[in-house]
Amino acid sequence: MSIFTRGAVLALSLLCLAAQAASARADDDLVAKGDYLTKAADCVVCHTAPGGKPFAGGRAFSLPIGTIYSPNITPDKTAGIGDWTDEEFVRALHEGIAKDGSHLYPAFPYTSYTLMPREDVLAIRAYLATLEPVSTRPPENEVSFPFNQRWLMWGWNLVFNSDSRFAPDPAKSAEWNRGAYLVQGPGHCGECHTPRNIAQARKSSMELGGAEIQGWQAYNITSDVKTGIGGWTEEDLAAYLKNGFAEGHGAAAGSMAEVVSYSLRYLTDADLKAIAIYLKSVPPVDSGTPAIPRAAPPSIYAAAAPANDEATGQRVFAQACAGCHAWSGQGLQTPYAALIGDRALSDPTGANIAGVLLCGSHLQSPDGPMFMPSFAKGYSDTELAAVANFAASRFGAGRTELTPEGLAERRKDGCEG
Repeated sequence: MSIFTRGAVLALSLLCLAAQAASARADDDLVAKGDYLTKAADCVVCHTAPGGKPFAGGRAFSLPIGTIYSPNITPDKTAGIGDWTDEEFVRALHEGIAKDGSHLYPAFPYTSYTLMPREDVLAIRAYLATLEPVSTRPPENEVSFPFNQRWLMWGWNLVFNSDSRFAPDPAKSAEWNRGAYLVQGPGHCGECHTPRNIAQARKSSMELGGAEIQGWQAYNITSDVKTGIGGWTEEDLAAYLKNGFAEGHGAAAGSMAEVVSYSLRYLTDADLKAIAIYLKSVPPVDSGTPAIPRAAPPSIYAAAAPANDEATGQRVFAQACAGCHAWSGQGLQTPYAALIGDRALSDPTGANIAGVLLCGSHLQSPDGPMFMPSFAKGYSDTELAAVANFAASRFGAGRTELTPEGLAERRKDGCEG
């Protein structure tokens, strides 16, 4: 072999190695992008059962039509999506159709994911393919007739699924468009924060105007000043999304705490700012539930009032709450314990107060895990209703509609939602 030939072979080998290295970098970049988008889409929360392995499915969703269990989306070839093609995966996220051609229920937010371009969807697929396969199969759905006839979803999709990708608004800034894409598409905020019509589709006239979801209130996040986030600054909103807390606005709990813990806190500061910019521009919707609580509690401890439940509420607050939250509502060990500004205390339904009292609260913050224990076993429904109303009267907009009977019903629902 001549020197020239050996040189050509060496050059070709180096080119092949460079091409392989470039391909590996491209694959790594695609997986990293998919990891980020999977977090932005909050996939792990819905596709993980309590105590189960991440992404292995089995989380129950109690809906008006019955109970639906999330599927396994690990790369297991029998129980998961390991043998799905790219086209089948894209079709599921854009059209709500599974590998076998059956229609998915819109508890899977494909009506939002459909806005994601194909390259973003395939990036998520590339990341999911790197996960450990799990052979767990979720339980069968428990859906009543006629909703168990999945073919009926064909007509539903025709009316309610646009099957179109996000189109930037040329009249808006790049930041605004990025925020709009994240909120409407992968973030699917409207799926929780928008009420549903009789067909279980989102009410477009009330988009982001607040809704009840599995016993929790997902509050109004439109620009309405009285009932939405119109009184928040962009900085406060971005901080809340990142940390699960903003001074003067309380801390996230329930489903929102999960979203912060497993999704929003991983987003870049630039993306969180973009989301805040977009949400502040959303047309106001008056949801009727006030968002502006008391500026400060009474300056004295408030002597026991004549009403029996108020005296009971004050007693329970002294026993179980004041040590962390303080009589001032400012919080003692951490600002996350502050009650001043907490929207749940101004919600007349008292739904989220009840949820926190019965189920506790768990939030992963930049300062580490924040935790409030459940008081379900230590106190009666009468005592919990009383302390909820005492706290709402002292730190919020006034007494709630919570009653001992209402607490008893909420207790039956459990805490998985």
